[in-house]
Amino acid sequence: MPDDSQKLSVIITGATGMVGEGALLECLDHPAVERVLLVSRRPYGITHPKVKECLIPDFAKPEGHDGELSGYNACFFCAGVSSVGMSEADYTRITYDTTIAFAEKLVSLNPQMTFIYVSGTGTDSTEKSSIMWARVKGRTENALTRIGFKSAYNFRPGFMKPTSGQHNVKWFYGLFYWPLRLIVPSRISTMRQVGLAMIKAAAQGYPTQVLEVKDINSLGSS
Repeated sequence: MPDDSQKLSVIITGATGMVGEGALLECLDHPAVERVLLVSRRPYGITHPKVKECLIPDFAKPEGHDGELSGYNACFFCAGVSSVGMSEADYTRITYDTTIAFAEKLVSLNPQMTFIYVSGTGTDSTEKSSIMWARVKGRTENALTRIGFKSAYNFRPGFMKPTSGQHNVKWFYGLFYWPLRLIVPSRISTMRQVGLAMIKAAAQGYPTQVLEVKDINSLGSS
């Protein structure tokens, strides 16, 4: 298992969304993270000595970017879409097919990489749930653990409190954080806890491949 002194070169997808942006902000401040590559469909727009950007219009077709994607030892895959209003076929194409195609490219270039996939609380590892998104994400999680990375972890956060300074946040997150904190505290994390847990899992490892909210909060607060 890597020790605390391991330096990380991290690829982050989904920085134009809340989780990816929150993970990015923690990486910028963390001494273990030496450099960050933001892989997005559209520019995030940041100037920082640690950060470069790589625009890939279709993550399922990352050909032509081998040079940019090589030389990294961690990936925080935070890109994703809501299943609301989507057919299972369309949601599978985006959530499963695209994620696996991108992961296969990364593992071919960086076989010693740790891959962290953000799914969500309620994801079903049996792939038999009556809830469509839960079984599709469960299938994605299972495939990623078999793909050949040095380590692969599936993060299942619940409701998250945004980090101060985040821009890519839906309006209701700030409104509902404190009521939910009182009603269902076991389902709540701060975005800082999630980001730090990703960094620590990549640098130090974790005993299980699936991290539920309690695991995320414990790791991100230690």
